[in-house]
Amino acid sequence: MFTGIITNLATVESLSRNKSQDLLLKVSTDKNKIERKLEIGCSIACNGVCLTLIEKKIAAKKIVFSFQASNETCDKTTLKNWQIGKEINLEFAMRMGDEFGGHMVLGHVDATAQIKAIKRIKDSHKFTFSAPKNLMKFISQKGSVTLDGVSLTVNEVEKNQFSINAIEHTLKNTAFKNSQIGDLVNLEIDAIARYVSKLIK
Repeated sequence: MFTGIITNLATVESLSRNKSQDLLLKVSTDKNKIERKLEIGCSIACNGVCLTLIEKKIAAKKIVFSFQASNETCDKTTLKNWQIGKEINLEFAMRMGDEFGGHMVLGHVDATAQIKAIKRIKDSHKFTFSAPKNLMKFISQKGSVTLDGVSLTVNEVEKNQFSINAIEHTLKNTAFKNSQIGDLVNLEIDAIARYVSKLIK
């Protein structure tokens, strides 16, 4: 499980396909900013996508993580559109005793959302997203949502759109600083909203 609080940024180093057409992905990050031991088989959220670490290598000042993503994972996420050099958000799985700073994030992306507008408002930026109609019922004002792995509070909801406000700290410390109108992001709805909906049904 994750909390949606980004701990590191990484850069996509390589992308390839195996015989089964699964995506083989390598990303690198500053090894001096890794504050924990990461064992092979552990879970790491890459732009909100929970992936299993299958290999790691230390080279000079960086550490390179390797993952394998299935076709289904690629189809539901932005992974299929990633390019070498892309900066992504990393979050390592929550450990017993860690601060629960965001909200309950599973790393199971539901779909992609598209950035429709970015507007600066004083010391923050308002991002407006469009989302699939079937997921909008799970997105509510003042509720939580995960976008590219970042735990955010929903400010406004209107038809098939919703908006969030990202403060300067969030922009500087996540890949959101590179966002442009039209970009797709990984969307995970609030797990609690999902379970409540099922219970009601």
